[in-house]
Amino acid sequence: MDYIFDTLTNLLQQTAFFNLTVGNYVMIVVACVFLYLAIAKGYEPLLLLPIAFGMLLVNIYPDIMASPEETENGVGGLLHYFYLMDEWSILPSLIFLGVGAMTDFGPLIANPISFLLGAAAQFGIFAAYFIAIALGFNDKAAAAISIIGGADGPTSIFLAGKLGQTGLMGPIAVAAYSYMALVPIIQPPFMKRLTTKEERKIKMANLRPVSQLEKILFPIIVTIVVCTILPTTAPLVGMLMLGNLFRESGVVRQLQETASNALMYIVVILLGTSVGATTSAEAFLNWNTIKIVVLGLVAFVVGTCTGVLFGKLLCKITKGKINPLIGSAGVSAVPMAARVSQKVGAEEDPTNFLLMHAMGPNVAGVIGTAVAAGCFMAIFGIS
Repeated sequence: MDYIFDTLTNLLQQTAFFNLTVGNYVMIVVACVFLYLAIAKGYEPLLLLPIAFGMLLVNIYPDIMASPEETENGVGGLLHYFYLMDEWSILPSLIFLGVGAMTDFGPLIANPISFLLGAAAQFGIFAAYFIAIALGFNDKAAAAISIIGGADGPTSIFLAGKLGQTGLMGPIAVAAYSYMALVPIIQPPFMKRLTTKEERKIKMANLRPVSQLEKILFPIIVTIVVCTILPTTAPLVGMLMLGNLFRESGVVRQLQETASNALMYIVVILLGTSVGATTSAEAFLNWNTIKIVVLGLVAFVVGTCTGVLFGKLLCKITKGKINPLIGSAGVSAVPMAARVSQKVGAEEDPTNFLLMHAMGPNVAGVIGTAVAAGCFMAIFGIS
């Protein structure tokens, strides 16, 4: 009888109920909210669903993220090894490879002024950097936090790892991916506030056709120029352009299909669950996390607003040939930000088709955010 009682007692004590804190239950609720947004609302489910599930797992079973030094048998938890690939910048770089393989740079090539709109939207990153320093973060932490303003999760993870801010990587990554998923909610109010109905109704002329030669030369030239000026951007910009060269060269269709499908989805699973698993209650429920989330939102909103305002300036300069709404797509949430520009424009005029025009600033924003990360690394002497 004692044996049965002891066995049942041990079994009961091994359940999570006796080990979870109030904070763990709070994070489980947050994870369920994220799962609802991903499944019921369709907010970037490919990102939000694995992140939310990783969040759920680590708050039920914290040892799933344990390092080998923290375990009795010297074997780390499953998601710990996934997370190491984040720290080593492997997964963020592979994400860029897949993005490049899926992205058509034609709209950017056809309308080079899109580079300026993509650059204008990066202002939020540098504004958040100085605000973060004012709030007491050190310079490297401030840089890692501010990159959230680009709405680019892989770059946020990449820069946090390079700057040695792994302790902040979880909140930074979750904030970045959350804002990427919530682009359709966050951006429209500011876009409408900063533009008039007449500006939102502006129809832009059709983009010129882009030759195959231009599309092939573009990733090669960008790699040479950007990586020569900022060699530290090579892992991100290099992989982005390599993926695009797979797509446009037409001679490695198998590589392009692998990078944009099977490999991309495998990496998203590993990256998403490992990022979500950094959000244990102990690491996530503190004032620094709240500051990071708020700073990320400020950076993202400022980037959206500066993109739209610069679009208004270009609208004036070109005498109404550019719709200011496409400036909001300068944040690098591809292609969600471009779709939001299309949606807001179509609300005023259903016949207005802005999507391809907005894709120019959108892909320029991807390059711009990677360049911003390279600038911070160069400033701090990180190679």
